[in-house]
Amino acid sequence: MTFKNNFISEYFKTRRAFATILLVALFFGLGVYIGFNKRPEISKVENLLGKETAVATEADFSPFWKVWNNINEKYPNASKISDEDKIYGAISGLVDSLDDSYSVFFKPDEAKLFEDDIQGNFGGVGIEIGVKNKTLTVIAPLKNTPAYRVNIKSGDKILKINDLTTSGLSVEKAIKLIRGEVGTTVALTILHEGDKEPKEIKIVRDIINIPTLDTELRKDGIFVIKLYSFSANSANLFRKALKEFSLFQSDKLLLDLRGNPGGYLDAAVSMSSWFLEGGKTVVTEDYGNNTNPKIYRSQGYNIFSDKLKFAILIDNGSASASEIFAGAMQDYKKAFLIGEKSYGKGSVQEVVKVTPDTILKITVAKWLTPDGNSISEKGLIPDYEILITKKDLEEKIDPQLNKAVELLNNWPKK
Repeated sequence: MTFKNNFISEYFKTRRAFATILLVALFFGLGVYIGFNKRPEISKVENLLGKETAVATEADFSPFWKVWNNINEKYPNASKISDEDKIYGAISGLVDSLDDSYSVFFKPDEAKLFEDDIQGNFGGVGIEIGVKNKTLTVIAPLKNTPAYRVNIKSGDKILKINDLTTSGLSVEKAIKLIRGEVGTTVALTILHEGDKEPKEIKIVRDIINIPTLDTELRKDGIFVIKLYSFSANSANLFRKALKEFSLFQSDKLLLDLRGNPGGYLDAAVSMSSWFLEGGKTVVTEDYGNNTNPKIYRSQGYNIFSDKLKFAILIDNGSASASEIFAGAMQDYKKAFLIGEKSYGKGSVQEVVKVTPDTILKITVAKWLTPDGNSISEKGLIPDYEILITKKDLEEKIDPQLNKAVELLNNWPKK
């Protein structure tokens, strides 16, 4: 993200209020039907999704109606499939044609699931997932959740959910399968990064409460903030953490964004403002198509001097709002980034209410760092790239944290 990317997911940015859209663009040809006398009545189809105004198009919709009619005439038990379900299926296919895993049409049951996600408490296993290289992938497990406790990690590939292969499965459908009644079990076939063979992991579902932030003052004077998400209250909690940091009179700050799948854009902008002068670009939304970009700027709290020693930990589970914040700090040379290349979730989704119980989530722009780098295309490359090996995990060694500590205690000139 932006949240609840990563979470899962994302976790996505809903920058605009639910709006109406002429999604019956799929049926642009309702009044221009050519060559078929057995078409459904126009008024009947329009009423399924609410009365809409057709949009002018030169597209030939006769193949659509030919398929519609052949389904009705020839498919066994076609009468058991409602016109509404066929329309929803057609809309889903239209959105799938964008070849963008973040643009999705939610039918009524899926829309409810999506809206439950935004509320922040839900039943499941506690992972943010996305599609990476056409494979369902764990962006990050959430702290102290069932998935976290069975050692699910960022970058894990989910090959099966129960007995269903995930190839070609959308994120939203995967979430629906993973969710379930609290206390029941879901089996995930996982391929850990570096392993040759996948293994099945059974996880008992539970109520998931999304964590936000922890702080710690180390004996060497380094103040550590572990931020788990860019939730609605994270900006306020981050402000309190910085106040706590100032009371210790330390000049060494370590922000751990590993496994943080993002969340709210406004939280990332507000948090960046503690380190940047007013008016500085935090992130740019690039809409393409000769549309003017939207620039989000620092509010200019800027309370730290150049003497601040600031390091940020990232990995391939750092996504969306995490990348916005870390990218701004890196571009303005306010902090060094340490760890692994970030996830690369830098697109902007708008949520549109299509009908009272269906939703369209559609990509409308991509995020650029202050220097103009596309987060989606490149992710963030750390200043100090350090991988955690399987041996490190077995021996419970954290080379990324160790490098950050070394850097903060022996601060180089930027």
